[in-house]
Amino acid sequence: MKAVGFWTRGLAITDPRSLVDLTLPDPESPAGRDLLVRVCAVAVNPRDVKSRMGIEPTEGKPVVLGYDASGVVEAVGDQVQYFQPGDLVFYAGVLDRQGSNAELQLVDERIVGRKPSTIDHSAAASLPLTSLTSWEMLFDRLQLPYGEGKGEALLMIGGAGGVPSMTIQLARQLSQVEIVATASRPESETWVRSLGANHVVNHSRPLATQVQAINQLSPVTRIFSTHTDTASWTEMAKIIAPQGRIGLIDDPEPLDLRLMKFKSVSIHWEAMVTRPMCGTHDMQRQHEILDAVSGLIDSGQLRATRNTDYGKINAKNLRHAHAALESGHVVGKITLAGF
Repeated sequence: MKAVGFWTRGLAITDPRSLVDLTLPDPESPAGRDLLVRVCAVAVNPRDVKSRMGIEPTEGKPVVLGYDASGVVEAVGDQVQYFQPGDLVFYAGVLDRQGSNAELQLVDERIVGRKPSTIDHSAAASLPLTSLTSWEMLFDRLQLPYGEGKGEALLMIGGAGGVPSMTIQLARQLSQVEIVATASRPESETWVRSLGANHVVNHSRPLATQVQAINQLSPVTRIFSTHTDTASWTEMAKIIAPQGRIGLIDDPEPLDLRLMKFKSVSIHWEAMVTRPMCGTHDMQRQHEILDAVSGLIDSGQLRATRNTDYGKINAKNLRHAHAALESGHVVGKITLAGF
């Protein structure tokens, strides 16, 4: 099968060896709860960049990256319950298995959802990682109640990237919270407002004074930060309401938790890979979330966040996509389709 990967970790994306075209053996036949999926489209995430820089090839095998994918089930393991060959699916893979930048991929059915029927594979591929991260953070970690939250506000820090784009939509469609999003460029502000943000503040300037200047804003009981440093952490401490909740997904330098003590603020981490990689008892929750997202897409309540198509799935185009993510100015998701 065709695939894209690397033999040497940590190379600059300008180095042609950072991602190379590969020809690899097809995966073995699926067993247990695994599906064998023929990948039709993928999306690229900041997680791909981190993995390219951090995962070391072992035993003479290249690393094949890729998390978001949409495709067709080719074969199923003997314990599979939810799918059969020919089903159209979408999912986000895990760190410890071959990635989706390959024609064929084995993936556990408990982290796979049914592809939305109203959009193509490229648009579907833009959804899984950000949808799972956003849903798990909002409803499992920050405990935002479905259909409720009136009189409270959510601050979404992170601009117009993939996770904020989905978080804003889910909060708008499935709760009543007032949403404050951050953006530093006009096109980013337009994007987050189109997704449902009530207010926009500039994350390149101190946040607390901007948030406090919003007329009649509800108390900010929840903050979700995708880009955290010590300066923004200090701002969050000023903004968050007493007994509020703060959610993080990035890898910040050490933070002073004492800033949150006298407000009794709780801090929550979200890693989309926790359930599948730790084999938690509720691992199938990701299947349920993706099926729910699929229904919301097909009903018109959510929209896919694909914003740029980079062409075929090959090393040259994936290097281009990684470079764009490293620039820090991507709006929405980058997708690629076909080999």
